[in-house]
Amino acid sequence: MKRSLEQRLKDGPVIVGEGYLFELERRGYLQAGSFVPEVALDNPDALKQTYRDFMNAGSDVVLAFTYNAHREKMRIIGKEELLEPLNRNAIRLAKEVAKEHPTEEALVAGNISNTNIFDPEDPASKDQVRSMFAEMVKWCKEEEVDFINGETFYYHEEAVIALEEILKHDLPAVITLGLMGENILRDGYTVEESCRILSEKGALVVGMNCFRGPDTMQPYLEKIRQNVEGYVGALPIPYRTTEENPTFFNLPDAGCSCELPLETTFPTALDPLYHNRYELAEWAKAAKEIGVNYIGLCCGASPAMLRAVAEAVGVETINSRYSPDMEKHFLFGEDETLKKHNLEYRVKA
Repeated sequence: MKRSLEQRLKDGPVIVGEGYLFELERRGYLQAGSFVPEVALDNPDALKQTYRDFMNAGSDVVLAFTYNAHREKMRIIGKEELLEPLNRNAIRLAKEVAKEHPTEEALVAGNISNTNIFDPEDPASKDQVRSMFAEMVKWCKEEEVDFINGETFYYHEEAVIALEEILKHDLPAVITLGLMGENILRDGYTVEESCRILSEKGALVVGMNCFRGPDTMQPYLEKIRQNVEGYVGALPIPYRTTEENPTFFNLPDAGCSCELPLETTFPTALDPLYHNRYELAEWAKAAKEIGVNYIGLCCGASPAMLRAVAEAVGVETINSRYSPDMEKHFLFGEDETLKKHNLEYRVKA
């Protein structure tokens, strides 16, 4: 039988593949800038393959790609009439892929996210946000997801509204926060304070996702772990953020030889700033050691990166048979049948 999220967390760790937004833009099926997941309707096969690739790389969860598929984003691109079909189709495609798992059907998560219209000084914006979440959660419930992931909230109160709407439908909730460069949520809460409150209010998992790479997320994860009794989640971006530039929004690239269309490398010129998979694996080990239970990667992640993260915490993935093995490489292998004259050129290659 398919175990629930809570059962898997008890057996832990749970591996979660995110990052569809950047991955599908990289594959050519999503527009950078608006970042609306129209792919669920325009190119469903491309979305299914992306779901499949991350599941095969170790993800226990197929996260329905409805990030940014809320009424405000659909209004901006003038396609509000597609809001419900897009949400429902993204979930249905996720359910189809989840059933393909050869050993245990993957979990399917609904997804709601930051709206970018929340204003702590404007009660009307709070009502609008609640209405947006309510309709999306309702569709998730009707499509029978296993839990709902609410993510990338940089206002504590918006995260609370998301949690309240999820719990109204008696669904497990994962709530993760996006911490911007101020190092504090925009309504004044620290991430550890917000996570403690969210956990006490009933979220099954609380933690952080997006915006920050491992180096600038990990110190806050340690604080969250110290302040939260329940399960903790962490899904950093795979970029080399620093104390000076703690998020990917303002990461510089000193080696760039051309003028970029924006002032910074975000979002389409981040390529030279990746962590490699081995660095990400080391982070995953460190996250597990401090007690993070729900481990993954966010925007910019590739299936190969996620596989390295999963394997680092002891998970053998469906596609682990394709993990690197240099034994038979013509220059760097140790196989006795390799041509010796090639091996002499290792240093010179």
